Amino acid sequence: MDYIDYYKVLEITKSATEAEIKKAYRKMARKYHPDLNPNDKEAEKKFKEINEANEVLSNPENRKKYDKYGKDWKHADEFEKAGYDPNQQQYSRQQQGGGQSYSGFEGGDFSGSDFSDFFNSMYGSAGRSSKSQAKYRGQDFNAELQLDLTSAYTTHKQNLTVNGKNIRITIPAGVENGQIIKIPNHGAPGANGGPNGDLYITFLVDNNSDFKREGNNLYADVDLNLYTAILGGEIFVNTFDGKVKIKVPAETQPGTKVKLKGKGFPIYKKENQFGDLYITYTLKIPTKLSTKEKELFEELAKLRNHE
Repeated sequence: MDYIDYYKVLEITKSATEAEIKKAYRKMARKYHPDLNPNDKEAEKKFKEINEANEVLSNPENRKKYDKYGKDWKHADEFEKAGYDPNQQQYSRQQQGGGQSYSGFEGGDFSGSDFSDFFNSMYGSAGRSSKSQAKYRGQDFNAELQLDLTSAYTTHKQNLTVNGKNIRITIPAGVENGQIIKIPNHGAPGANGGPNGDLYITFLVDNNSDFKREGNNLYADVDLNLYTAILGGEIFVNTFDGKVKIKVPAETQPGTKVKLKGKGFPIYKKENQFGDLYITYTLKIPTKLSTKEKELFEELAKLRNHE
């Protein structure tokens, strides 16, 4: 396995913060995503490296191991138990049932590609009392999926390309912007029969509607003409799944808020349960008044002034 500098892959420095790593990953993942680079093998390869780099560097513990052991970071726990220090190129191990130890390999360089061979020779054969190999869990994958609010309103299926593989997933209604869901066993394959990693999908939900969303509730402004506001009446209001008719009391004031129960957004993974829709009335003043209308308003003004 060749050494890959994950910092260079994400175009960041070794002193990058977690926030800088996340920002760099999102930027690079969007740039090289297979959906945006169809049939581009180089982009596909780069996308895999970006995901691999993020898997390691976004996890503080994995990052610490990677900084110390490079490409063999997955074996860090075994190395530390064995007393291996990559900076000193020194390895010591007390064998079972005896007092013999191995240390000070002054003539050898066990970094880079040679180190894995050395480790396997010690632990893969003579250094083990059992023939069974240690099982390692595969890496987790991270992916982002962009949706518009209309799509997030209903449960639907969608294809997703992760590390060159197509995965068809069911997206439950009500998923939120920034929400992360886990799909078990869809990460990297495990080693030596170990379990697969998991796939974590971050949803980026773009609001393409006239509604403001906060959790499961929706908010909207509704224009109310002057006459209906004064005299009352009935109006039709847009909701996410069509229009509804509501009554407006006489003398309704601008800024009045009304709750339409159950007309909000679906509650995630709770079938047939919805948040509420809150509407705020805004007064729409008539324009381009006719001569007669102006006269009538003047009469009304005089009546008010006499009170």
